[in-house]
Amino acid sequence: FYNKDIRNYGSGNMGTTNTFRVLGKKAGIVVLLMDMLKGTITACLPFIFHVNVSVLLIGLSAILGHVFPIFAGFRGGKAVATSVGVLLVYNPLFFTIAWAIFIITLYISSMVSVASMLGFTLVSIISLFFNDRVLTIVAIVLTIFVFARHWKNIERIKNGTENMVPFGLGYRRRQKNTK
Repeated sequence: FYNKDIRNYGSGNMGTTNTFRVLGKKAGIVVLLMDMLKGTITACLPFIFHVNVSVLLIGLSAILGHVFPIFAGFRGGKAVATSVGVLLVYNPLFFTIAWAIFIITLYISSMVSVASMLGFTLVSIISLFFNDRVLTIVAIVLTIFVFARHWKNIERIKNGTENMVPFGLGYRRRQKNTK
């Protein structure tokens, strides 16, 4: 649509956040929805085909395909939106909790990377209360994956150069300190 390889702009990542920054709000929302839908549709396959396979394990295939896409030279996104799409199918309550954690953390930090990493960390901890071993294992694996994919963001956070969304407490604090 935009005739741009998003991997050549901004952070170089082809995920939702970089799309928002490089192509704008409309494109960012489309990518967010498509990435979530990718996880959601894949996680629905066991229901559609009436097979006894874990939604989470099938969902992991979408997540791996998102992070390491064959047709994009194995340079994909950071697994956040696709993972959330899988969680939506697996357990809507768990999805709602994860989404709330992300939104609250995003508002406090104004950093999508912090919201993603802290969100998945808390999701892993909260998964323990669901008494679902597969959910806990997948949540922990996804948390490790998300941290590994955010390595450059972690460096920028340490250096104080991480990009912020233009709202929230962290953004206001940074704006106040630059005046």
